[in-house]
Amino acid sequence: MTDRLYYHDSYLTEFRARVLEAGPDQKRVYLDQTAFYPTSGGQPFDKGTIGGVDVVDVVDEDGRIAHVLAAPLVASEVTGAIDWHRRFDHMQQHTGQHLLSAVLLGLYDAPTVSFHLGAESSTIDIAKSLDGGQLRAAERRANEIVFENRPVTVSYGHSSQDLGLRKPTGREGEIRIISIQDLDRSACGGTHVRATGEIGPILIRRLDRIRGNMRIEFLCALRAIARARSDYEALSAVARTFSSPLDEVPALVNTQREKLTESERLQRRLENELAQARGRELYASTAPGPDGVRRAERSVDAITDALRSEAQAFTGGSKAVFLAIAGDPPALMLAASSDSGVHAGNLLKTVLFAAGGRGGGSATMAQGSLPSKPLIDQVVQAISAQVGASASNA
Repeated sequence: MTDRLYYHDSYLTEFRARVLEAGPDQKRVYLDQTAFYPTSGGQPFDKGTIGGVDVVDVVDEDGRIAHVLAAPLVASEVTGAIDWHRRFDHMQQHTGQHLLSAVLLGLYDAPTVSFHLGAESSTIDIAKSLDGGQLRAAERRANEIVFENRPVTVSYGHSSQDLGLRKPTGREGEIRIISIQDLDRSACGGTHVRATGEIGPILIRRLDRIRGNMRIEFLCALRAIARARSDYEALSAVARTFSSPLDEVPALVNTQREKLTESERLQRRLENELAQARGRELYASTAPGPDGVRRAERSVDAITDALRSEAQAFTGGSKAVFLAIAGDPPALMLAASSDSGVHAGNLLKTVLFAAGGRGGGSATMAQGSLPSKPLIDQVVQAISAQVGASASNA
């Protein structure tokens, strides 16, 4: 068993310990006691050094803790040093989670079902749907409790007792309890601050629906300040672009979005009309073959809506077939007039399937793809032959 010093003092940054065991490569070390927190309960492991060697992972192994080092360590007694910046940040985020979870439960009966402390932000999943106004109210109440600087304490109790926990624990025996005065009691083995004032500001930033629950992204302390500053600067840059006061940016952006949507709609309509005009012009300038069918073949970068409009306009005339070939990725589109004798969907599906591709469509318009570019010439020749045969039988 490893004596977990962080259970009793989360502010301990240096300690002495005896090396009890090491792995064959001397990079996995077990100590008689440690202040290093292992990944557990949604909180990442501590970093720092042991005997001057960087700690790259800390693993809880059923009662004892493994310290994974960047280089071999050969020693019987060592000094451990915790990366305090990382440790204190985790203490703030984790205690902030306890506070926020208690507030959400108290205000809206919304229990927390999971917690994750990430490198840039943290999340809690709650088993209830809340709207933006409710989250803003929860954020405000959480920050009020931060300003009250309520004590955060560590105590212990036995699982057989009524411990008054916010969430029942599945652990048995002695239970470590983190309490926020007159607010919360939670079973937890993590590291925490001594008072809510040390959490710093709490910022709720995003809301997502995940597997039936609601995921809330939040940040505490300097993380919240840095994110708020970044968001403000991004919004200010948008305001400067529009020469607009900051508070008017949302309405202005919405207006510009509506104008852009209308412009895109007009552009699509004009492109469609232009494509139809090209199709009619191409039909008029294309001489019928010996079988009376007008054939058009186009090599294109991609098969687009405008190209489909052009093909439909071309095959809007009598006895017409339009074939478009795209090379990257390899794809084909076939359009045929109803009197051409060609069923575009059946023909293209049959030819592509024989070449290992796939596709299909209606009698007048079909589209499909090929597994490789070298097959294009083979497929085009097969389509031309089938068109000729179908037209002759029409």
